Amino acid sequence: MQRPALVFDGDCAFCSRSAGLARRMLPADADVVPWQQVDLASAGVTAERAQREVLWVDRHGTVTGGAAAVALALRAAGGPWALLGFLLWLPPARWLAPSVYRLVAANRYRLPGGTAACRVPSAPPQADQGS
Repeated sequence: MQRPALVFDGDCAFCSRSAGLARRMLPADADVVPWQQVDLASAGVTAERAQREVLWVDRHGTVTGGAAAVALALRAAGGPWALLGFLLWLPPARWLAPSVYRLVAANRYRLPGGTAACRVPSAPPQADQGS
């Protein structure tokens, strides 16, 4: 990726609707793309991570995920959004934001616009090694 990019789960309706809002907020030189259309390996990201959390990839290729990615995207959006993104870097928001992000991400299929397709698959059960 040559330009900054917000990478989201394109199979999730809630994520796609949120990405639509991000497209309107971010400057024209930033991309908003589903992870399913990105060469994740070149960014050093696994599909599992991309499915689990939104990613911000900066101009230098540094990948940040989750609440921190949201904060960086807000800062890149400029204006009042940048102020909100900056506030997310400060305590106590910086301490709380990851927990809030994980709660939203885990329940995104229940949120407005979400569908069962938004549900992140849980890890497969471990086979019983003792038998």
